[in-house]
Amino acid sequence: MKEVEERIVLTFDVGTQSSRALLINNRGDILGKGQKKHDPPYFSKDADQAEQDALFYYRNICEAAQELKSSAEDGLWDRIEAVSVTTIRDTVICVDENGIPLRPAIIWLDKRKADGAPKFSQVTRMMLKAVGMEETAKMQFQKAHCNWIMQKEPDIWKRTYKYLLLSGFLTFKLTGNMADAAASLVGRLPIDCQSRGWQNKGALTRSVFDVEPDKLCEVKESGELLGKITRQAAEDTGLKEGLPVLASGADKACEILGLGCTSKEKAAIGFGTTATITFNIERYLEPERFIPPYPSVIPGFFNPEIEIFRGYWLISWFKKEFAEKEVEQAKLQGTSAEELLNKRLKEIPAGCDGLLFQPYFTPNVTMPSARGAIIGFSDQHTRIHIYRAIIEGINFALIEGMKLLEKRSGHAFEEIRLAGGGSQSDEICQITADMFGIPVKRTVTHEATGIGSAMAAFVGLGVFQNYQEAQEAMVHLKDTFEPDMGQHQIYYELYQDVFQNIYGKLAPLYAKLHDIYHRD
Repeated sequence: MKEVEERIVLTFDVGTQSSRALLINNRGDILGKGQKKHDPPYFSKDADQAEQDALFYYRNICEAAQELKSSAEDGLWDRIEAVSVTTIRDTVICVDENGIPLRPAIIWLDKRKADGAPKFSQVTRMMLKAVGMEETAKMQFQKAHCNWIMQKEPDIWKRTYKYLLLSGFLTFKLTGNMADAAASLVGRLPIDCQSRGWQNKGALTRSVFDVEPDKLCEVKESGELLGKITRQAAEDTGLKEGLPVLASGADKACEILGLGCTSKEKAAIGFGTTATITFNIERYLEPERFIPPYPSVIPGFFNPEIEIFRGYWLISWFKKEFAEKEVEQAKLQGTSAEELLNKRLKEIPAGCDGLLFQPYFTPNVTMPSARGAIIGFSDQHTRIHIYRAIIEGINFALIEGMKLLEKRSGHAFEEIRLAGGGSQSDEICQITADMFGIPVKRTVTHEATGIGSAMAAFVGLGVFQNYQEAQEAMVHLKDTFEPDMGQHQIYYELYQDVFQNIYGKLAPLYAKLHDIYHRD
């Protein structure tokens, strides 16, 4: 076969913990990497707040790019044909007409709340109440950063020319244009997922996130031109002036592509700070009633997603609270505490001798009063039982999400592709295969998000005709974990007979706790 000509793009991948600049070719190879750790990832003026200097992210991608340029093999840097940007979701920045930030960025981890409730018409309020969504709408209103700024910092809001997501802000810094990708529109904003743009002023739920239309930026489809590298950005990053910056999508949307999940039979699971299960489907499908899917990087497709907030954050919590021994051993051995803990997972049988963990530490839109729970303690249980129960509990919650997605879509998943920190553990991958009862696969690189963003750039450049072609060329599998169906039977019974009943049994108590601790 004829050798395919190598083409190269540069992708900026901005996560919670670091910013990366990646040189990626059209075969899916990462030819070079520059990385700048976010130290600290955020600061807090109050307990519930998480903010960061907006320019901090731009400085970090510039440093990552300059580091990559200095370390890249001869000639590679000059062969870059385009740039793409993918970032964490629901991180917002107020800028003036010159694009100067008016306050620090509010990042997705922020838990501050606005006061009050959205101003619905009487008819809309009655409709929402009839379908049990009035409390959810109120919670979404209170969690929206735009509403908090309008209430608490009205002068800032009045001076705001554009209310940008982090991806849109970085696009402006690179190109001078205030624009963003449709697949990056993930946050508490007036987003119309079906049209892959902004809601009309008269939309039913517009008052939940009532941002003025003129404060919202231009939206482009994945692969389309957002702008070109300016002279100043060229000086800051070391890139050529005039290089095209092409739209891609938010981190999770790009991660799905980078894992090769372009068809509905493949589920993408992310074992990150928030654990997620999602997939690509060519029709608008709500993952839960009245909860919209996210726009896919693939135009015309959608990503219905179930999120387990505080997913693999729970591993960090466990390490901090219960794993002092492993933390000290890891320092002496030059490894990580997680690696030591994961090796001990084999000591504990499937189901943790009857210890079950419900991981709903943070309420979500359909469970506004939820809390976490551990049930089944006995005198045989150790802290390693708790560690494995956390991993199993996250997976049980994701299984619940998978079954809901299958029910709503009318199809069954045939395999799972894993990403995120937890996916780097063979033990966790095997537990996941056993629990879900279908093969679990890993790709050759854990930089799945960067690969997905680069795929959008290559499609935009015309290197590939479509995303299926891009996936076949750029996504390469490394490992497959086949389920042990004997172990799966144990997990199936635990899920069917115990886990899926826990929330229903405890929900009234959660509601009582909520009432006691949230009295005016």
